[in-house]
Amino acid sequence: MANLVDLIEQFILRKLASGQDEVIILKRNEIADELECAPSQISYVLNTRFTVERGFIVESRRGSGGYIRIARIPFAEILFEDVARSVRPDITYDELETVVARLQRHNLLTGREAALMLHFFKLIYDYVDAEDRARIVRSLLMVLAHHEKLR
Repeated sequence: MANLVDLIEQFILRKLASGQDEVIILKRNEIADELECAPSQISYVLNTRFTVERGFIVESRRGSGGYIRIARIPFAEILFEDVARSVRPDITYDELETVVARLQRHNLLTGREAALMLHFFKLIYDYVDAEDRARIVRSLLMVLAHHEKLR
């Protein structure tokens, strides 16, 4: 049998799945009453299972008019931003190839897009200084993240 933490998580995930948007608004006390648990247990689940690393943004307001707003962050956006943050001025071309392979593995780049990016990276790697190169690569990845957000 599943433990209470798992039940609370599944309850919230079902609410997210049944919603029209990627955002739901819940009342902590109503969830606690329905699942027969303490509101602090709801808070524990929110703090451990609904994190940014797991693809969620949680906004919580306590009190009689309090609420919990949970938004699902699109995976592609997280991945592009994570990859962009990892680009340092001393990044090697081999590491850039690994970045492209990671994006391709998650179906965020087609083979053609990957080939174009690698060619572009090769050109800037050969002709652009390290600081500018890192800035250009991060900018390109953030443009792709923004494009994913608009899909």
